[in-house]
Amino acid sequence: MTGVSEAESVRRAVALLIGFLVMVPLTTGAAVREDDPHELRTDLDGILEDPRLDGATVGVVVRDPETGRTLYAKHPHRRMTPASTAKLLTSVAALRVLGTGFRFHTRVLATGERRGPVLAGDLYLRGTGDPSMLARDYRRLAERVAEAGVEVVAGDLLADDTRFDDPELANGWMAVDEPYHYAAPVSALTVAPDTDYDAGSVMVRVRPAAPGQPVHVSTVPETGAIRIVNRARTTTGDTSGVSVHREHGSSRVVVSGGMSSTAPPRRFFRSVPDPTRYALDVFRRALERHGVAVRGSAETARVPGHARTLAEHRSMPLGRLLVPFLKLSNNGHAETLVKTMGERVAGEGSWRAGLRVLRRELAELGLDPRGYRLVDGSGLSTLNTVSPGQLARLLDAVRGEPWFDRWRSALPVAGISERMVGGTLRGRMVGTPAEGNVTAKTGSMTGVSALSGYVHTRTGRELVFSVVFNDFLGSPPRDVQDALAVRLATYGSPPGQRRPDEVSVSGGGPEGVARGEDTFDSPVECSWVKSC
Repeated sequence: MTGVSEAESVRRAVALLIGFLVMVPLTTGAAVREDDPHELRTDLDGILEDPRLDGATVGVVVRDPETGRTLYAKHPHRRMTPASTAKLLTSVAALRVLGTGFRFHTRVLATGERRGPVLAGDLYLRGTGDPSMLARDYRRLAERVAEAGVEVVAGDLLADDTRFDDPELANGWMAVDEPYHYAAPVSALTVAPDTDYDAGSVMVRVRPAAPGQPVHVSTVPETGAIRIVNRARTTTGDTSGVSVHREHGSSRVVVSGGMSSTAPPRRFFRSVPDPTRYALDVFRRALERHGVAVRGSAETARVPGHARTLAEHRSMPLGRLLVPFLKLSNNGHAETLVKTMGERVAGEGSWRAGLRVLRRELAELGLDPRGYRLVDGSGLSTLNTVSPGQLARLLDAVRGEPWFDRWRSALPVAGISERMVGGTLRGRMVGTPAEGNVTAKTGSMTGVSALSGYVHTRTGRELVFSVVFNDFLGSPPRDVQDALAVRLATYGSPPGQRRPDEVSVSGGGPEGVARGEDTFDSPVECSWVKSC
């Protein structure tokens, strides 16, 4: 660190940007001098002189797709950790392989004959990786089983998750991340607790009781896939707070600390160590709710070829799933799509096969597979490396794809407060020329901050840009990225039209936590390593 406070650094960055954007007013009768690339380069160089970037690795590329010119480049070919801007590569490859209309399906199948209300055989639940399956979807499947006349399953309830391979955590994921929802295991059968669709995680709800009593703890959905140990008490005054910790490699979730009797309820999202058994448990409860009793045990097994389908659920199409995936930077969606690509093309639902498909697809768009490394689809692994030049090339190349408009509209939009529009950029660049004009993917984890996407200038031109910062100390200097984006949004304007009252660059916003302002976790828990 340089010894300069974060607040002072933000103030200096804003002042610096104002200095670049405020030009001497034009004299009457003078010719209007359009902004030029040399002036732009000078301004961007100045913004990047921020002291918080001293010793950091900085890569920036700005391209004009219409002319093919590179307007600005700083270390364009330096390979860097991309964090969640890696999702740009994953989503593009998935759209090329699967298409916008692709849907996951989850089926209930049966063996044996039905004798009156009794199924004299086994009931199977088979998944293909749908990350948007909610408890209510399993309830609908159970309802259809009951409507088919089944009241008793004489055999076992079996889960078939063989569409994907066994490894559920990607190479390079950190052990410290394992209990949190953003690093949930990836399975062909899973459950999401809400419509953010963080598959493989459970919501732990904590609310106060009477003073001196244990707090009330429940889960959404109801499940036995985790075991709650409640050590937290309700107090009469201020306390240090309540914490919810899933022990590493265990299904034990310990709730500890204190909670004031007047405190509002809180929610914590934690990953479940075995997402397949989690799905099976939720489905079994749904069957019981609809009057279907299972006499046997709940296990995992492959569906035999002679099984017949009793019920089926189809997911939303990929074109719609892109919105929560990219707006909220959902890691699980990325990994599911990688494995699905592998299964679709090579018959192997693994990271190895899926990433091989991804590299092939991106090579057709001009990205040399020897020039970058991806070991997962979300960017959570610190082993990933890609250059800002490659990200910019991808952003340029996909403009000709038939699904481009839908894909771009699924990216976060700067300064738009609606959650499923602004996404991880909804609290950034508010009130600046970049508001509503920057559509880009964020990336954030310890020592990494990135922003790559599109910006509309004042003259209506669309520029492609990629900004990646690695190895800085302290809080992510997102306001510097915002200052760059604001400057690009004014590119092409006559100098006298860039007014100081348009410049208000925020250094915060919800980008560091996928759930944004409505997270009920401590910000430290999710933002210090999360790739979003």
